[in-house]
Order: sequence, then structure tokens, then C-alpha cells
Amino acid sequence: MKVIWIVEDEPDIAELVAHNLRKEKFNTRIFQDGEEFLSALKWERPDLVILDLMLPGIDGLEICKMMRDEGRTRSIPIIILTAKGSEVDVVLGLELGADDYVVKPFSVRELIARVKAVLRRSEPSFRDTPFKIGGLQVDPEGFSASVDGTPLDLTFAEFRLLSLLVSKPGRVFTRRQIIDWIWEGEKVVVPKAVDVHVSNLRKKLGRYGDLIKSVRGVGYKFEA
Repeated sequence: MKVIWIVEDEPDIAELVAHNLRKEKFNTRIFQDGEEFLSALKWERPDLVILDLMLPGIDGLEICKMMRDEGRTRSIPIIILTAKGSEVDVVLGLELGADDYVVKPFSVRELIARVKAVLRRSEPSFRDTPFKIGGLQVDPEGFSASVDGTPLDLTFAEFRLLSLLVSKPGRVFTRRQIIDWIWEGEKVVVPKAVDVHVSNLRKKLGRYGDLIKSVRGVGYKFEA
């Protein structure tokens, strides 16, 4: 289930947005100031942030810039939700890295639609063509993988994990993206489960296991 954080100092608006997101099966968390949000962001990583600009303390534009300057938060989608609707404000927000910009007063249905659209764009695209590097071969359509011609005995989760990582060599996939890809939201899975599957997969890949790199605090990538 996708996790959306709402950074909004007006309780009524924050709860309105959170309530409607929960109706759409999203998990939500509300922050009323930037300091609290940034503190939580050091330990957790949401799938998307809805960010007001006029916040007490650190304003939304500064938060947006800080997130885009930091490696582990750079890829988190941001939708700015604010009363500042001039063309200059919109352009500045988008230039600082926001993925979308919604002006108050706003339509809840439109905001939800934009949330879903931004999340779709941020989903990892998957290449189902065969992949080969050295003696490692992965065939997503044939659901098979081998090293030096010897078939690998992979579990369903391990194969899905390997197929995802090799589909975009060099791209970092978050634990949340990996969970959503492997289990497709069918059950609740703790992020630690991803680490276990990665460890098992590395062992089965032998000398190619070292190509799966961990990115501290974010997730994993495959370096071809």
C-alpha cells in the first residue's frame, strides 16, 4: 500500500486530503511543520509528498530544494498544494523539482487524480526482453535465469527481484518499489523482507551477486 505524507499547517485541509486518500486505499501521515517532516524523513521514506508552501519555520520551497539536493530523497515525488498560484510561484516550484502543482482552493477529486498520475509516472518501468551480461542470463518471459549455462533455482520472489533490477541497470529501486513489484500489493510485507531476498539472491548468483549494490537508506541497484 502506497504511503503519502501530507505537509500542511491547516488541520482541516490536511485531514480532508488524508481522509480522501485513505478512501482510495493510501496510507497517510500528516505533518504540520517542516522541521517535524524533515526529522521523520531521516528514518522513513514515503512514496509521495503533498507539500504546502506557506509553513511555519522552513517553508515548502526550501523543503522541496532540500529533498532534491539529497540523494536518498531526490526521487520522491512531490505535489505542491498551496494558495500561492501566480505564474511565478508555479514556475519556481516546478523548477525546484516539484512533480505537480495544485492551487487552493482545489478539487479533491482532481488532487487524487494527480496523485495517482504522479505515482504512475514514478513507477519503475519493466523491460521484459532477455538480459545478458557475461555468463548471467535472465529471461523474464520464460521465467528462467542461468549462470554459465547452469539454470538457477530461484523462488518466485527472487526471480521477480532479479528481473526488476536487471531491467534498469544502474537505477536505484527503493524497498517500497521492490515490494510493490514483487507482491503487487497482495499482502503486507515488511521492508526487511527485501533485504533477506537480496541476500539469498546474491548467494545464488555466485560471482554475479556482487553486481547487486545496496544504496544506504534507499534500496538496491544492479550495476552492469
